[in-house]
Amino acid sequence: MPTIPARRGFFRNAMNALIEARQREANRYVSGVLLYLDDETLKAHGYDREDLRKAANSPYV
Repeated sequence: MPTIPARRGFFRNAMNALIEARQREANRYVSGVLLYLDDETLKAHGYDREDLRKAANSPYV
């Protein structure tokens, strides 16, 4: 039985693009919310305020 080469179809590509876009949107949202925390709390959990600012203000492409 011959094997069909693995190709990505239109709907799979569209779904992957949708998922990636929603992940970027969620990351921007979470970064914005984390900016409301004080510096000590951010530092205790391993976050940097400047990195969160960049992530929260990243453009949506």
